[in-house]
Amino acid sequence: MSRRLPPLNGLRAFEAAARHLSFTKAGEELFVTQAAVSHQVKALEEHLGVKLFRRFNRRLMLTDAGQDYYPQLRDALDNIDRATRRLRRQQETESSLRVSVLPSLAAKWLMPRLPGFRLLHPELDVLISASDLLVDLERENFHMAIRFGFGRYPGLSVTRLMGDKIFPVCAPRLLEGEAPLQQPEDLAKHTLLHDDMARRDESSNDWASWLAAAGVQGVDPYRGPAFSHSSMVLTAAIDGQGVALGRLTLAADDMAAGRLVCPFGPVIKAPLDYYVVSPPTLAEHPTVQRFREWLIGQAAETQERPIWIAGD
Repeated sequence: MSRRLPPLNGLRAFEAAARHLSFTKAGEELFVTQAAVSHQVKALEEHLGVKLFRRFNRRLMLTDAGQDYYPQLRDALDNIDRATRRLRRQQETESSLRVSVLPSLAAKWLMPRLPGFRLLHPELDVLISASDLLVDLERENFHMAIRFGFGRYPGLSVTRLMGDKIFPVCAPRLLEGEAPLQQPEDLAKHTLLHDDMARRDESSNDWASWLAAAGVQGVDPYRGPAFSHSSMVLTAAIDGQGVALGRLTLAADDMAAGRLVCPFGPVIKAPLDYYVVSPPTLAEHPTVQRFREWLIGQAAETQERPIWIAGD
């Protein structure tokens, strides 16, 4: 059966005007004039034989027919948009991957390891976008993301990547001097560096949690400067500005290079894990699988690294 569709330009113009309740704003979105939107909507109304808008001097209102028509048309256009994005993403996945990653994990863990993946797969371009936001992978055209949480991501394919461990880290020179770091109680004489995200997110470990686990009293867990990203906290620690709580995933390379040391334990388990997530339509694509399997291998190597404690 052949379809008798209304003018497609009219449908787009009506949907945008109904969403904004403005021909002017609809024109700005569609890169046409206000008069063009008005003309296209009028042509649609003539085709349908109904009025969709009540027009006033400086505002629009949907008629009853317009209110009934708008949500159905909006959903149809959203479906077309999603299908188009999905098709483009599937085609692009043959040669490139767009991956959303937390900024600190990107800087301290993923980026130093990416050259190894390029050697294995020079034909594939990996485009990294660092963001703290839980981006909509479908709408933003991402093939996958690495997230730090409890693993509950409805509507996505989820694979656990790795856990994490938390412990104090500092520059090697803080182990010596007038107030050497030899036991947890010595923290009272040093500046504590804070991850602002951990202080705002009750599910993350902060100094108060670690000091409680260590059984340490007499140390104010809230004093000291805070930084918006974990990588900044570690940079401050490397510079000797104080003592930070490091996570194995982020601090392992700096510890291996001698830029950071763990002065003492305890080492505690992080309450959150890292997960690789993808839209279900892309999760089994060979290119996505290839990168996910490589990530899992890199994560396993990181988890196997021993944590050398300076006092042991």
